[in-house]
Amino acid sequence: MNSYSLKKRAAFISLAIGLLMFAGKLSAYFITGSSAIFSDALESIVHIFATGIALFSVYISSKPADETHFYGHGNIEYFSAGIEGLLILIASLTITYESVSAFFTGIHLNQLDIGIVIITSAGLINLILGIYLIRIGKETNSLILIADGKHILTDSITSLGVILGLFFIMITGIKEIDPIFAILIALNILFTGFKLIRESIAGLMNETDKKILDSIVKILINSRRNYWIDIHQLRFWKSANKIFLDFHLILPFYFTVKQSHQEEEYITNKLKEVLSDAEIKIHFDYCWNDLCNLCKTESCQFREASYSNEFVWNKEKLVGKTILPFPEKLK
Repeated sequence: MNSYSLKKRAAFISLAIGLLMFAGKLSAYFITGSSAIFSDALESIVHIFATGIALFSVYISSKPADETHFYGHGNIEYFSAGIEGLLILIASLTITYESVSAFFTGIHLNQLDIGIVIITSAGLINLILGIYLIRIGKETNSLILIADGKHILTDSITSLGVILGLFFIMITGIKEIDPIFAILIALNILFTGFKLIRESIAGLMNETDKKILDSIVKILINSRRNYWIDIHQLRFWKSANKIFLDFHLILPFYFTVKQSHQEEEYITNKLKEVLSDAEIKIHFDYCWNDLCNLCKTESCQFREASYSNEFVWNKEKLVGKTILPFPEKLK
């Protein structure tokens, strides 16, 4: 099954379970009158809206690049994750408002044992669903599925908080525990909402993913050939499951176009062993006399100085500028 089909199936499963969870939790709220259960039900509404957005974004992001979007449509996932975060914030504020109001309008609770059974079942189902969505999201590099999975895991934690609160009420008879737990739940999902918005902004601003950068640097260093004199100005950015990568590579000036393209093919294959959806562009620079003492190419007939100066290839080197200023006469 391809990446798009996996994402679409996961989103449909999430939507169907979200509708089922909302119906169950809303029934539990009407039976018990619990503010904490109301907060859990409200978060399920967010789940339904968010999964609908996820389905739409999965469809849009899967469309190939076209003449109006040269780099494809993957950034829609960052918008979707941001909208989901915003919905969570709204839910959190609504829960807080309803819970505070309960202190003034009166707290009336009924049949809490039935509510506990329903919410426990819902929490377990959401736990399994959240783990599943995050796994599929990581397999397909889908931010929106990971965001949806994290939200649903938060929902299962919310359900656990609700259950604990209802147990305390049944044991102590203190009804005020109910809205207090609801407010605590609101604060918990507020943090999740802010985190999703932060990740969305990071994606839209092309913030560097340090783990991916470390992987790229490691591959290039381990694949290095003697006549790769220098790599510099390494840059990349993510769009959904795609990575767009480019850098400069200095090769001996006498390399033919064919030889240069053979190096590009070699590098591309090495990188795609780990970054299968990467699009890689390499800008080839040619060497000059001042680099002879940095070049390990032993068979070079144009060498004017022997190799004598070892310099370390590391992350800072590869993302930085070239090792020496490019000679004015060769520009």
